[in-house]
Amino acid sequence: MATTPVRNDTVADTDSPKLALLIDADNAQPAIVEGLLAEVAKYGTAHVKRIYGDWTGTHLKGWKDTLLTHSIQPIQQFGYTRGKNATDSAMIIDAMDLLYTGRFDGFGIVSSDSDFTRLAARIRESGLTVYGFGERKTPEPFVAACDRFIFTDLLIEKDEDDSATPKRWSTAELKQDPRLVKLLRNAVEASSDDSGWSHLGPVGSNVVKQAPEFDARNYGYAKLSDLVMAIKLFEVEDRGKPPHRAIFLRDRRSR
Repeated sequence: MATTPVRNDTVADTDSPKLALLIDADNAQPAIVEGLLAEVAKYGTAHVKRIYGDWTGTHLKGWKDTLLTHSIQPIQQFGYTRGKNATDSAMIIDAMDLLYTGRFDGFGIVSSDSDFTRLAARIRESGLTVYGFGERKTPEPFVAACDRFIFTDLLIEKDEDDSATPKRWSTAELKQDPRLVKLLRNAVEASSDDSGWSHLGPVGSNVVKQAPEFDARNYGYAKLSDLVMAIKLFEVEDRGKPPHRAIFLRDRRSR
């Protein structure tokens, strides 16, 4: 009796969260795509990659080569009525269809449009993770509706002297940002053991839960570990050796 062969990629499929990536072409630019896909790969595998817009016009022609290179499927949506964004509606309908398949662990929504606020909230209500990507002008309600929100200017590779690159904040500047100080201290306290020490991993997760848009790169630092050392509010211990190296923090006020 013949048996069904077992797929060799079963473990990989199970281990990597399955994501659906939906891009609003009217609110994104081709220059972000390589960085976007690299960022998405940190969180899972994009099994669906779609971009929505009216491809009959000329304003999206810069996307063509990028879509072919990265296997992103363009979805045609005509603008039926002046002043009404049919693209947003098409994205929302597709997202709900994909949600109801039960195949995905999370969604990536690329847009700076507040129209996607309710969609992000609805997906999260179903227990899935939402990663938002947009410009710094993105309305706060949409940012807050996502589990994690990444500003797209951080995804574009820039020259070192590019004025658009976020400058590295000094220790004094970091300490003078009351929201940043509160976020970090709250996260360290929430993650600490009886002696006050916190592993950096849970600290980072806690910060993002408080502020989905938090990213060390917004302050000019590549990693959270670099940022917490620069702000000098915490004792830092480097424990273990690679590949089991771990960073622990403790609020200096607790000594």
